[in-house]
Amino acid sequence: MKKRIFSIIALVIVAAAVIYGVRRYVAGTEEENDGTLKVYGTIDIRDANLAFNEQERIAQVLVEEGDRVKPGQVLARLDPERLQAQIKETQARVAAQREVVRRFTAGSRPQEIDQARAEVTAAKVMVQNDENTLARIKKTSGAGATSAQDLDDARSRLLVERAQLNVKEKALNLVVEGPRKEDVAAAKKSLEALQAELSLLDVRLKDMTLKAPAAGVIQSRILEPGEMAGPAQPVLTLALTNPKWVRAYIPEPELGRIRLGMQARVFSDSFPGQAMAGWVGFISPEAEFTPKTVQTEELRTKLVYEARIYVHDDKDRLRLGMPVSVIVDEKAVLKVPAVPASKSAPAGGV
Repeated sequence: MKKRIFSIIALVIVAAAVIYGVRRYVAGTEEENDGTLKVYGTIDIRDANLAFNEQERIAQVLVEEGDRVKPGQVLARLDPERLQAQIKETQARVAAQREVVRRFTAGSRPQEIDQARAEVTAAKVMVQNDENTLARIKKTSGAGATSAQDLDDARSRLLVERAQLNVKEKALNLVVEGPRKEDVAAAKKSLEALQAELSLLDVRLKDMTLKAPAAGVIQSRILEPGEMAGPAQPVLTLALTNPKWVRAYIPEPELGRIRLGMQARVFSDSFPGQAMAGWVGFISPEAEFTPKTVQTEELRTKLVYEARIYVHDDKDRLRLGMPVSVIVDEKAVLKVPAVPASKSAPAGGV
């Protein structure tokens, strides 16, 4: 009796194994015949550590962990008081140098020219007077009325006055000609340097406002108001929600069935029966061992090739590390070129 029962149990086990094998074979045949390939992987996204370009104390952090942000949205601000003071100082220096350039460009004032001409006229009068005095002394010196010393003094005064006249005439020419071209050019270059310094300060002032580079979700709030921030100290971590992709692994025997641009459907256990459209955007040129985190129906000791299947997730349902299944349609290929891993996903879907 016991032998008969054991025989029946053995037959049932054998029959179940045969049925399971047939079903597996049929399923595999159907999958191969309908032109689809099923792979497994996990959702992957990028994140960005956001930091200020300036080193200053944080004045405000305007977002919390989990907040969704838009591109260009203000996330945090530094205390701008010190930098604003530098900007005011530089603005004053720019204004002063601009007046210097204006003075050089305008040249000498009419009053300065008139003053120089008057000095030349006065010098000419002094020279004429000394010439007359010398002539009289020469006449009286011959008659013995004046000494030789008086004659020498008169000659010396005339030479001095003539030299003074020459100096005044050259000064008049310089006043009429105006500033040197080199001085004008140097003043203009100094003004340009100050204006460039002011522009740099304006850029630094803008850098004291931290903005979102792309749409995403605030993953971590690292620093708080009052703490010192700098270029090497991230303030926030932003999870980039676009693009999202599935990091899957293709066995070597199936590598010939997949290529860039193929359309795909992504399924998650969290949303049963709801397919999300995607496409194959990257296939690794190098083989590797399947990571232990990937759950497949086959043994995971074979060499595989990493692939990225970009997915349209308009409702933002997929999360980092979520396991998913992907069915790749070998017959459907996107008309647009496949997007590399560093680019955002194109519009459209399956």
